[in-house]
Amino acid sequence: MSENLERANRRLTLRLLGVALGAFAFGFALVPLYDVLCDLTGVGNQKNLLKASTILEKPDDARTVTVEFIADLPSVGNWEFAPVVNSMQVHPGRLYEVDFVARNLTGRDTVAQAVPNVAPGKATAYFRKTECFCFTPQAFAKDESRSMPVRFVVDPALPKYLDRITLSYVFYDNMTRTAALN
Repeated sequence: MSENLERANRRLTLRLLGVALGAFAFGFALVPLYDVLCDLTGVGNQKNLLKASTILEKPDDARTVTVEFIADLPSVGNWEFAPVVNSMQVHPGRLYEVDFVARNLTGRDTVAQAVPNVAPGKATAYFRKTECFCFTPQAFAKDESRSMPVRFVVDPALPKYLDRITLSYVFYDNMTRTAALN
């Protein structure tokens, strides 16, 4: 009986060691996987930020694109979150800035994160954010209100039939998001 128990313990030990090694390998592979994801989506890609700076040298002043701004909150949580302006007319190739205002009404200090979306999907590759509050989690004190800028460029290579782009954000309280997942 003790031989069976020892054999079972060895098998369990080897399996646990395999899981630990697999977790280490997965963690090690996350950086290249993140780089591939950034290349595919264009989000967080340093090459795109460099490309955005070169776009600024050749703006298309003859063309105007409407950029709409939408702010949304999940059904749970206590925040105020809105863009300062609902839309603006932009010339592709020029750098623009728009502010979103958030106010923490949760009654506690917390951290929040904005998740962006660009619509229509075909415009995503041509809309480049050079600075955005969505890049990092935002720490808020109780009742703190803050203006948060987004700097962006619309690539002049945007297809001509696309004359309207919507930039939307969902603003999640990290505590609320974690509680909603449980």
